[in-house]
Amino acid sequence: MFSASTFHALVSGRRRGLSASLVRGALRVAEAPYALAMRVRNHRYDSGRAEIHRVGVPVVSVGNITLGGTGKTPLVEWIARWLRQHGVRVALVSRGYGATDGSANDEALELEQKLPDVPHVQNRDRVAGARLAIEEFESQLVLLDDGFQHRRLARDLDIVVLDATEPFGCDHVFPRGLLREPLAGLRRADVFVLSRADLVTPERRAEIRQRAQGFAPHAAWVEARHAPRVWRSAGGLERPLEELAGRKVAAFCGIGNPESFRRTLMGAGCDVVVFREYPDHHAYNRADVDGLTAWARTAGTADAVVTTHKDLVKIGVEQLAGKPLWALVVGMEILADEAELIARLTALLPTSG
Repeated sequence: MFSASTFHALVSGRRRGLSASLVRGALRVAEAPYALAMRVRNHRYDSGRAEIHRVGVPVVSVGNITLGGTGKTPLVEWIARWLRQHGVRVALVSRGYGATDGSANDEALELEQKLPDVPHVQNRDRVAGARLAIEEFESQLVLLDDGFQHRRLARDLDIVVLDATEPFGCDHVFPRGLLREPLAGLRRADVFVLSRADLVTPERRAEIRQRAQGFAPHAAWVEARHAPRVWRSAGGLERPLEELAGRKVAAFCGIGNPESFRRTLMGAGCDVVVFREYPDHHAYNRADVDGLTAWARTAGTADAVVTTHKDLVKIGVEQLAGKPLWALVVGMEILADEAELIARLTALLPTSG
């Protein structure tokens, strides 16, 4: 099984050689039926042959067209906070990917800590989940997390997050690339949010915008970055970013875009001496913690072990091999055209309580 970084190097073409070319060829063959199935599925919804359900309150979807971490969770948090500040009873609805035995998944645990006053319903049937949120919590608006491809639930605003470091999934549908569906699906977008915009040049941002809005000229354009906030321990202790600036750290994560985490750490001033990847949504167990402890012990020069907040909520330990374990908490910072996003959200605000 490929790691996320290895797979990305392969499908992006960065990995060279005969064996890599042969693997890409095989993946290209496997891509065709999947891409066709997605086109047929979308056509069924576009033509009205597949039913789309309305639930009686506005629905805002935050999703993406690529696999892996585009940074939508910080955006979900930003939108939910904005809605709560405007007095809206909002509920999050998600599929709960990676959850086991009916428990909350990593993203739900992370958002629960950050948004304690926002209920989160996880249900494979997002229509049923939205209706439950309305009935049980009297929600005035449903925020659909990772919902761009879930077309059974009608939405009033479709927000698509594009990762500036790989916005178009290497131009191939999975498994040959990182696209969840053909790029033509971007026509459904009402708002594009370019995440990690600070990691590419203004010229590259302009190129991405031109291509994305070529599919959806009507869509608003917003640029944002993942802004490191604080270091947080499993017990809730927080330390300023300066605490680890210039210090050597051992880093690990189980997210869709591990390289982005490494780059964020370096941007926060950390010296990453060793780095370990796990699959996205990895469910850590005792053996994993023991393995991480042994791994951290080999990183003798590291002053601390660091991970993402999404990973920390599943591990729940304060240290590894005697080294403190910290999670880097990040938030979404809008860099350009915040007014465009706010205008689209304001149009959906209830007129009365």
